[in-house]
Amino acid sequence: MGDRLEEYRSKRDAERTPEPVPARTTRRGRTARCAPRFVIQQHHARSLHWDLRLEHDGVLASWAVPRGLPRDPGRNHLAVHTEDHPMEYLTFHGEIPAGEYGGGRMVIHDSGTYRLEKWRDDEVVVVLAGERTTGRYVLFATGGRGRDWMVRRTDPAPEGWTPMPELVRPMHATPGRRLPADEAAWGYELRWDGVRVTGYVSGGRLRLLDADDEEVTGAYPWLRALAEELAPTEAVLDGVLVRIDPAGRVKPPSKRDGQFLAVDLLWLEGVTTGDLPYAQRRELLDGLALAGTHWQTPPWFPGVGADALRTAREQGLPGVVAKRLDSPYEPGRRSRHWLSIDAS
Repeated sequence: MGDRLEEYRSKRDAERTPEPVPARTTRRGRTARCAPRFVIQQHHARSLHWDLRLEHDGVLASWAVPRGLPRDPGRNHLAVHTEDHPMEYLTFHGEIPAGEYGGGRMVIHDSGTYRLEKWRDDEVVVVLAGERTTGRYVLFATGGRGRDWMVRRTDPAPEGWTPMPELVRPMHATPGRRLPADEAAWGYELRWDGVRVTGYVSGGRLRLLDADDEEVTGAYPWLRALAEELAPTEAVLDGVLVRIDPAGRVKPPSKRDGQFLAVDLLWLEGVTTGDLPYAQRRELLDGLALAGTHWQTPPWFPGVGADALRTAREQGLPGVVAKRLDSPYEPGRRSRHWLSIDAS
């Protein structure tokens, strides 16, 4: 057979990249009891994507999948058929130098074995069995150049999985005159007067809707990196866009600068969280550890409204939002489970 890695080697300089660059393809056999292996690598190159590699005929057949493998059945994702990779790539992770082909950080997202059901030049059907990825997937060519493919999950999603919602309208607070009498039954957040948005994070991409259901992703380009930072986690986040100047004053966000303050979590990794109590949603949100130049999860104050109100005054903020610890998220409603209380 010909050298299956000729194209792979032609794109790489073994003296400049830490990637494995074997001298020549060697066809490797497998014993009958060994299942073929696969690896999925998360590749932070010029644009974030995932690389799916399947052991086949002594090399790793490879596809670049910009949004990752679909977890919902019946949904197609683009998969670009790339050059075969050496078997040593099953365990490769590291930093490919800038300026080199595929320059950027590569980490192993998942690995395991697979069962082969079909392998043709234009269609591959496999059942993946990894630590994070399981299921039956079909890869199929869509164009005549050989690189244009799609990938589709064909078996049911894992038990309990719910698809990411297309739209969750924000819940709103009712104006309140004073702190609740049963102060310990509430959690308190500082009130940030800014642009209310809902962020849909999937496949390393962000879709941002404002309170009128209008998409505003392009208006705040500085926030797009949030989705890449969270990847591979998928989530729906409720938040506020503001801009904090060097003097600590809160202003409206601009196209060039701002902060996304995440205040609630509405869906996470196939689970709708809106029915959970507010206190549990905040624990899950805090667990995402959102902390970047343009995004963060501001603190909340369970059971201590007076302390929260004093903090708001000290920081020159307009007030606090009190949220019942046991309250669910009520999309699109102005609810008395949330109270907006002025600091003055």
